[in-house]
Amino acid sequence: MASLVYALNQSLDGYVDHLAFAPDPVLFRHFIDDVRSLAGSIYGRRMYEVMRYWDDEHPEWDAPRRDYAAAWRSMPKWVASRTLESVGPNATLLGEDLEAAVRELKARHEGVIEVSGPELAHSLTRLGLVDEYRMYLHPGVLGGGKPYFAGPRPPLRLVASERIGEQVIRLTYVPA
Repeated sequence: MASLVYALNQSLDGYVDHLAFAPDPVLFRHFIDDVRSLAGSIYGRRMYEVMRYWDDEHPEWDAPRRDYAAAWRSMPKWVASRTLESVGPNATLLGEDLEAAVRELKARHEGVIEVSGPELAHSLTRLGLVDEYRMYLHPGVLGGGKPYFAGPRPPLRLVASERIGEQVIRLTYVPA
């Protein structure tokens, strides 16, 4: 059975913004290896639309960006959306019953399935489906925006911390 892991970059004051956190080479390599190791990833609509950037070729990319794009393209992706009618390559729209669809994905796969997007993670947390939370803590303060937790935070227990690169600490929590 797969574990469902919510992993996302966040600021010191708890906000997420993909434009605010450019990874250093060590952190970017970590993300490439992470994506390669996944059984798949579940996206909310907005996060999926941001990540679709990796479906296109960009001639200005360096080797690590090409590696990330290759890893992302080969990974199965599932998208929770009420508005999208189609998704890109190697992606599948989830049906109306999100809980049943995610339970079935967890039962059918081994390894880690990542959840991307605070609102989606909040919905799956409320359903008791998130097994682990990975916060990539960056040393910046955004002062506002979209919070890592889109709603009430469940009681959590810290199980690991790891410095990645020059400035990021990954904190790993499980439901208490």
